[in-house]
Amino acid sequence: MVAASLLLAAFAAHAARQALRHPAIRGDEAATRQLPYPRLEFPLEISGSQYAPLAWSDIAGWREDDHLQAFKAFRTSCKPIAAQEASTTSSKALGTSLRDPCRMARAADITDGATARAFFEENFLPLRISRLGEDAGFVTGYYEPVIDGSRTQTDVYTVPVYRRPSNLFVRGFNQSSTGLPNGGQVFRKIGRRKLVPYYDRAEIEDGKIAGRGLEICWLKNQTDLLFAQIQGSARVRLEDGSTIRINYDAHNGYPYTAVGRLLIDRGIIPKEQMSMQRIREWMDQNPDGANELRRQNRSYVFFREVQLSDKDEAVGAQGVPLTPGRSIAVDKALHVYGTPFFIEGELPIESEQSKTPFRRLMIAQDTGSAIVGPARADLYFGAGPEAGRISGRLRHNMRFVILVPKSLDPVARGRKMPVPDARPSAKIAKLFPQVDPLKDQPKPADSAKAPGAKDAAGASATVAQATTAPVAVAPVPLPEARPDIPQSHDGRRHRRYRYLLHDR
Repeated sequence: MVAASLLLAAFAAHAARQALRHPAIRGDEAATRQLPYPRLEFPLEISGSQYAPLAWSDIAGWREDDHLQAFKAFRTSCKPIAAQEASTTSSKALGTSLRDPCRMARAADITDGATARAFFEENFLPLRISRLGEDAGFVTGYYEPVIDGSRTQTDVYTVPVYRRPSNLFVRGFNQSSTGLPNGGQVFRKIGRRKLVPYYDRAEIEDGKIAGRGLEICWLKNQTDLLFAQIQGSARVRLEDGSTIRINYDAHNGYPYTAVGRLLIDRGIIPKEQMSMQRIREWMDQNPDGANELRRQNRSYVFFREVQLSDKDEAVGAQGVPLTPGRSIAVDKALHVYGTPFFIEGELPIESEQSKTPFRRLMIAQDTGSAIVGPARADLYFGAGPEAGRISGRLRHNMRFVILVPKSLDPVARGRKMPVPDARPSAKIAKLFPQVDPLKDQPKPADSAKAPGAKDAAGASATVAQATTAPVAVAPVPLPEARPDIPQSHDGRRHRRYRYLLHDR
C-alpha cells in the first residue's frame, strides 16, 4: 500500500507539472506549443568576431560616398558569383547569399550615384563588425610595383623571377590548377610517394632550383623581387619598352615573416616611422644586413605570367580585375569575395602627417597571407610609385561595416526563434510563500543603554547597533568523530600466504 501511494503521488506531481507547462491540459484557450522546438541555425556566424546592426543614417559618410564607383566594382565581382549554381555549398558566413543581389546588379542599368546607393540600401543590411573585444579594425595598403627587368640574364639583371616548379605539391591540387593557396603546407615531391618540406627562401636564393628553365624574367636585385612577392603582382618593364605582367601563383609553404616587424624589434626603425620606403632605403644602404634580414622571411612566392596590357589593372585572388581605391584584400577563411565593406576613419593619403577622412564602400576581391581577422583589410591603390608611397605608410585602425544580404537578416530570423512558455511565477508565489526564518528572532539586549534614557543621540546609537549587530544563531551540532578502531592484519597476511602457495 505504501508503494502504491508513493507511485500515485509521483504520477500526480508529474501531471501537475504537465498542466503548468501545457495550457491545453489546463483547458486554457492558448494553443499547445510543438515540442521539441524547431531548430533554427543563426544566419550569420563569423569566427572570432562581434557585430551589431546599424541604421544607414548611423554610418558616418555613407551618403557622401561615390556609390556608383562602388557599384561598378561590386558588379565586376558579380560575374562569377551570379553564375553559381543553387546547389553550391559554402562553409563561410555569407555562403552563397550574394548570388541573388549579384544577379539583380548584373541585370540593373545603374548610371548615377543615388540609384546605386538605393540599390545597396534595398538589398543589404549594415552590421558593425570587429574582432571580439575590440571596437575597430585594422588596415594596410598595397599596390602593383613597376620594376625594371630583362627577359635574359645579364650583368645588370641577375635575380630570377621563378614560375611554379613541377615538383611543388599541395594536397587537393594538381599542376594544372591556376593559383595555389597562399597558406598551408607545401611539399617537394621526391619520386612517386615521398614528400618533404619545400626549399625555403635561403635555399632558393642559393640556387636550389636554378637551371631548370623556370625563369620568367630577371630583375636587378633581391629587394625588387621581395617587394613584388609581398604585393603579389608586378609590372616588369623590359629594355625594349614592353611590359611583362606577373601574378601570384604559389608559395613554398613557410609562414610569412614581416621584415618591417624585424626592423622594429631590433630597434633599427621606430614603429611610427615604419613604411615600405624606409625598408627599401635601409636595404639599399645595408646590403649585407638586407641579405640576412630577407632570409629571416623563409616564405617565397612563385609567379605566373598573365596576358594583360599596361592599361589593365592587376587581377586579384577572385580572378577579376582590381579597382584602385575600391578593392580590398580580406581574410578568405572568413569572408566571401564580392562582400561590400564600408571602411571609415582617417588615413595619411596626402602626406605622412595628413589625416585625410576616408569613408568609402570597398569590395572584397583579393586576399593575402598576412590578412587575418574579421575586420582586417588591405586597401588596393593601383600601380606605380605614387600608389606605392600611399600604401606604404598605411598601418591604421579603422571602423568596419559589413553589408550582408537581407536574406541573412539576424533580426528577422530572431523573430522566428521559439521562446519558452511564461513561468507561472505569481501562482507559485501564492502557493509557496517565502518566509524569512530570522525575521522574528529577538534582538540582543543593549547593556550599554540605561533604562529610561530619552536623549536622541543614545536612541540613534541604539537603533544603529540593533540594525548592525549580528543575530545570535544557535550552534549547529556536529556529528561525533568516528571511533579509531585498530585494524587487524592477520587476514591480509593469510591471503598473501595463500596467493604465494597458489603461485607455487
